[in-house]
Amino acid sequence: MYNESAGIEDTIEEVRIIASALTDDYEIVLVDDASPDGSADLAEAAAAKDPRVRVKRLTENSKFGGALALGLKTAVKDIIIYTDADLPVSLLDIKKALPLIDDADIVTAVSKVKKGDNFKRKVISWGYNFLLNVLFDIRIKDVNSGFKIFRRPILEGLDFISKSPFIDAEIFIKAKRRKGRIAECPLIFRRRRQGVSNVARFSIIVRTFRDMLAFKFTKSHG
Repeated sequence: MYNESAGIEDTIEEVRIIASALTDDYEIVLVDDASPDGSADLAEAAAAKDPRVRVKRLTENSKFGGALALGLKTAVKDIIIYTDADLPVSLLDIKKALPLIDDADIVTAVSKVKKGDNFKRKVISWGYNFLLNVLFDIRIKDVNSGFKIFRRPILEGLDFISKSPFIDAEIFIKAKRRKGRIAECPLIFRRRRQGVSNVARFSIIVRTFRDMLAFKFTKSHG
């Protein structure tokens, strides 16, 4: 989460309801990407009331990638469900996608409807996904979707270099090298209800493309 103070308390409560509807054995891991708006303080207040809620704080903003990597490494359950802090999916969406993990190592959502993207964002998204397929042959329709399910073993021992949203692509690339099975689940993402998205900031776009090229052309990164 980054600057999600307007909605993080509601999100935690909704995730708690969703998780308890799925299983009695769950944890909720929140990673704060050095938000200056007090998001982490609100999350830690919720964690103080519920031991199943755990909060990790980054002292420097990682532009998404570092926060996601920390969350995945922190999670201890066999099945890890990742979603953005604005919670773009519902309980019904998760129930629809969850059975697919029985025959896969990663389940990733694919947006059936594009909502709210202006022309600039559509061009950037198209160009980014085109380059991913050319450079890495990923062949996934919505690499950076805000909802994924993982089997923890496919992630164990992996170190990620990306500090940007390229981490999603890095996960898929490294999972495929491990012969991981990837399933796609078409969903309609909900519109953001509170706060604003920070992913389209120019600095994040630049960092994402820089991480992509570094991963491709630096041998130590595979």
